[in-house]
Amino acid sequence: MQLGRYAEHLTAMQFVLHGLDVYAAVIDDRGIDFVLRRANGRYWDVQVKSVRARNYVFMRKDVFHLRPNLLLALTLFQDNAPPEHYLIPASRWETPDTVFVDRDYDGRASAPEYGLNLSRKALQVLEQYRFGHMADAIFGPEPIG
Repeated sequence: MQLGRYAEHLTAMQFVLHGLDVYAAVIDDRGIDFVLRRANGRYWDVQVKSVRARNYVFMRKDVFHLRPNLLLALTLFQDNAPPEHYLIPASRWETPDTVFVDRDYDGRASAPEYGLNLSRKALQVLEQYRFGHMADAIFGPEPIG
């Protein structure tokens, strides 16, 4: 839980550096950790996830609804290395594959989920979702000054 809070603070600062207003959810019961807003009135909802090393990360489908203004901010912690940050549009799960998975678990106890298989191969796939690159693509370039 402490690692998750740390990831949320790091992520919030990344958004602030990109000139966004960041509003934190007081209670995270809807799968939204932040609401981001641009001065022009555009906004995005963000779910923050953190993981140590390479592992599996998932978001419950009942709160992570695929829509254009929903983002996953992922922080990957590894020993003896700075955290790595990724920003992934929820719409990426519309075409699942071996990295971006869609699991319904029909007839099982687990709730339906979208997930990320964070294998060594997956990290290569995730390169295109590096935070700085994706933030520029989604929000526009980082403001100067």
